[in-house]
Amino acid sequence: MDLGHTPADAIAATAARLVVEEGLDYGAAKRRAAKQLGLSNRGDLPDNELMEAAVFEYLAVFCADTQPQELAALRRLAAIWMERLQEFRPHLCGAIWRGTATRLNDVHLQLYCDDSKSAEIALLNKGMDYDVGSVPGPRGALVDCLSLTVDCPELGEPIGLHLTILDYDDLRGALKGDAKGKTDRGDLNALLALPDTTPTP
Repeated sequence: MDLGHTPADAIAATAARLVVEEGLDYGAAKRRAAKQLGLSNRGDLPDNELMEAAVFEYLAVFCADTQPQELAALRRLAAIWMERLQEFRPHLCGAIWRGTATRLNDVHLQLYCDDSKSAEIALLNKGMDYDVGSVPGPRGALVDCLSLTVDCPELGEPIGLHLTILDYDDLRGALKGDAKGKTDRGDLNALLALPDTTPTP
């Protein structure tokens, strides 16, 4: 794999392997890769666009025979849970939405709720166990994240499902695209429009 011509390229290439093979998030992977390469200048760290390109390259070179099927299975699993939680306006985000996920990745859904406790009540009514944590929200403040483990029959193993609880008002700015027009999240219709989300016969 080409390590590129700049420190940022080299870090991105090394970090991409950590993302794919160990399931690290971009931030942790970049920091560990920089340490491994002896590059400690924060200015050397690649941005997330360069990181994502490196991850796609790594997947194409080393995981072309497994990753597409694993991604499709995770997208179908996400669709099932988005249907179950449709009243909370679920949007898929993270590696499964962006297309870089493998079986090491969890499902990350953002729920846009009129009442922040309504999703918890729905899970309790379904008899589901979950843990409550917190993650940074769109305005920088911490918001609740409900984490549970669900079965993924296609992959034959349990997968983490994380539900970030956001205000309904946050939905208005949620679908802005990046410089290339790609969004960071999508609703159920957008997910089902992707070619590899169609249910298997």
